[in-house]
Amino acid sequence: MPNNAPEKMVCMEVWGGCDPINTAVTMAGLDAWVYSKPFCEPAAAEAEGGGDVYYVSSCATGRINRLLVADVSGHGQAVRNVAVHLRDLMRRFVNYLDQAAFVTAMNKRFVETSAAGVFATAVVTTFFAPTRTLSVCNAGHPPPLLYRQVDKNWSLLDPESEGHRAANIPLGIVELDDTEQFNITLNVGDLLLIYTDSLMEARDRTGEIIGTAGLLRIARSANLNADEPLTIVPTLLSAIENETGNTLHNDDVTCLLLRPNGSGTTMTWGESFAGTYRLAKGVVKSLLTLRRPPLPDRHPANVAGVMIPSLQRKWGKRE
Repeated sequence: MPNNAPEKMVCMEVWGGCDPINTAVTMAGLDAWVYSKPFCEPAAAEAEGGGDVYYVSSCATGRINRLLVADVSGHGQAVRNVAVHLRDLMRRFVNYLDQAAFVTAMNKRFVETSAAGVFATAVVTTFFAPTRTLSVCNAGHPPPLLYRQVDKNWSLLDPESEGHRAANIPLGIVELDDTEQFNITLNVGDLLLIYTDSLMEARDRTGEIIGTAGLLRIARSANLNADEPLTIVPTLLSAIENETGNTLHNDDVTCLLLRPNGSGTTMTWGESFAGTYRLAKGVVKSLLTLRRPPLPDRHPANVAGVMIPSLQRKWGKRE
């Protein structure tokens, strides 16, 4: 079960890393539950951490939440170095509504380290609370599981199922000038589960990998209670272990479950001015420490939308 006291995100905060964790995170617009357990050889110290990295951030105005799960090749210090760099990138782009520049910067970092054999798969998501729009970029990672409250069913979230086509290339393979992503709308009661490949690579008792189809089947038959999200990850992991003979213990396991909570859809004038003040404060602090300031991108829904709420509706519409 997650820790009793959830992490409460504040504006301009970046939270996460690569250490073992089992906790809840609350943000304006979203609730999330994070579980990560590194695999360690019997003689290794668990403190080294595994190859899975997870991060969550909240922008200056509290409207933009970014969440990612990455599966990095290797363990130990090499992954910790990657985690530190990803944290810096999360801070740099914390106020960006469009996540494309962030993913491109991630990929560039992994291309630079590819000679050392450091690659990664990742799912990067950005939730814009005013329109409940979730932008999704999948870089070579297993497709998340999506639960729709309206039909009370789990499905695999992939671009084609949402009427899009998007590349699914791991980070660090090739240079990218731009990144492909797609948008979905999440309603209160919907759930999205991002996980690392250990869940779909678990082997059944015949030695066969269950794959995404097997994982979806288990999710649908495991009696996951959407009304009690904190029970979903432990129930699903237990169901997988029962079917596969505890093979999850042979790999890193990370799950990030998110659910819209209905907050953050509107802003008062006071909140708008407070968000602008926090942004200015963050920019000044960055300049004083010789770091790149966390300026927002120029999309009208992001910048002008702080003062003119109707402009926020421009984000999330299908082109």
